[in-house]
Amino acid sequence: MTTRLPAPERRRQLLDVSLDVFAAKGFHAASMADVAKSAGVTKPVLYQHFDSKEALYEELLTDVGDRLLSEIQTAVAAATSGRDRVHKGFRSYFRFVAADPSAFLLLFGGATRREELFEDQTIRVETAAANTIAELIEIEGMSLERRILLAKGIVAIAEGTSRAWVQEGIDLDPDELADQVAGLVWGGLRRARPLTD
Repeated sequence: MTTRLPAPERRRQLLDVSLDVFAAKGFHAASMADVAKSAGVTKPVLYQHFDSKEALYEELLTDVGDRLLSEIQTAVAAATSGRDRVHKGFRSYFRFVAADPSAFLLLFGGATRREELFEDQTIRVETAAANTIAELIEIEGMSLERRILLAKGIVAIAEGTSRAWVQEGIDLDPDELADQVAGLVWGGLRRARPLTD
C-alpha cells in the first residue's frame, strides 16, 4: 500500500527516485512505470505530479541545476578574498559531484547534451555559473564580456574535471581535488590581463 504524503513531499520523493532511475537507464530506456515502481506509487499518482516523462525529466534537470548553483553561490558569498572565492567555489562544486555523481552526470553527461529538448537546461546552468563567476573576477580594465568569456573557461574546467573523475571512477577527496584545480585557476587569474577588443 502506498503511504500518503503531502503533495510537496511526494513531488520531492518522485524527483529523487526519478534521478536514480534516469541515471541508471537513461532518458529513453527509462519509463514512467519504472519511476512509479521505484517510488512505490501507481502511475496515476505519478501523472498527478508530472504530465509526461519529458516534463518530469525537465523539472529534474532544473532541480539539479538549481541545487548546484545555490551551493556555489552560498559558498562564494562567504569568501573573504578573491583567492578564497575561487577555493570555496571549487570546493562546493566538487563536493556536490562527490555527494551525488548521478545528479552531475544527469545534468552534464553526454546523453542530456545530445537531446535538443533538454540541452537548454544544461546551457542555462553553465551560463548562470559563468555569470556568477564573471562578477567575481576583479581584473582592472577588463570588460564584462571578457570576464564572462574567462568564467566560461573556468566552468568548463570544473565540468571536464568532474566528468573524468566520475566516469573513470578515480578515488579522490573532493576538497583535495578542489584545492589543486583552484590553485591552477587562481594562478592563471592572477596573471590575466585585459585583452584587446
